[in-house]
Amino acid sequence: MVLQISDDNKVRTLTLNRPEVLNAFNEELYHATAVALQEAGADPEVAVVLLTGAGRAFSAGNDLNEMQRRITDPDFNAQGSHFTTMIDALTHLPKPLICAVNGVGVGIGATLLGYADLVFMSATARLKTPFTSLGVAPEAASSYLLPRLMGRQNAALLLMSSEWVDAQEAHRMGLVWKVCEPDELLPEARRHAEILASRPIPSLIAVKKTIVAPTLDGIAAASAREIEHFTALMGAAANAAALAEFTGRSD
Repeated sequence: MVLQISDDNKVRTLTLNRPEVLNAFNEELYHATAVALQEAGADPEVAVVLLTGAGRAFSAGNDLNEMQRRITDPDFNAQGSHFTTMIDALTHLPKPLICAVNGVGVGIGATLLGYADLVFMSATARLKTPFTSLGVAPEAASSYLLPRLMGRQNAALLLMSSEWVDAQEAHRMGLVWKVCEPDELLPEARRHAEILASRPIPSLIAVKKTIVAPTLDGIAAASAREIEHFTALMGAAANAAALAEFTGRSD
């Protein structure tokens, strides 16, 4: 089971569960997460969604073996990706989303935080968006959401440098709301989730929708631009070399 789902006090917890690969997103996990978000949004007994990771990582990002396969296997690439399905589910989730970043967050493991209403992060966790080191473009409308959330210069550093950002720096930048000691992370995230969940669900939905509504056109436009650039760069010299080095292949 690549995604664990549990309910408690109107809080639905989704736990990314591929710890053997640091919860990297493959097509199965993208699809499972998208469906779980859609179901939580539609369930009248769920008020808040809490997203975290199993083991020592939040998510190591996109499964690079599958990215490599998209370059070398036209049939697999032609099937499309549930990445966009998950991003659509995040964009249109009508209820509060809380992320508890328990360990490393790389790529989509960092950029999906742009869709969260509250982000809690372990003091020992780190974030990185390795787009330039992989020779590709940003994703998940991060080129729009992160400057809006963090300010242009903080977002530029995160998206352009491919360098690690620790929890305190992520908090200073405005990407994270609260830094917690590792053993306090989930209890603190759950405590705040239950505070929100104690409020009337229709009111929570109204607040969430009014916050998100002004961003919808921007998210759609940014996603289209990013996909255009990502498609052009994926498989180009810099990206092919980076993926070959990662996967240990020379083809």
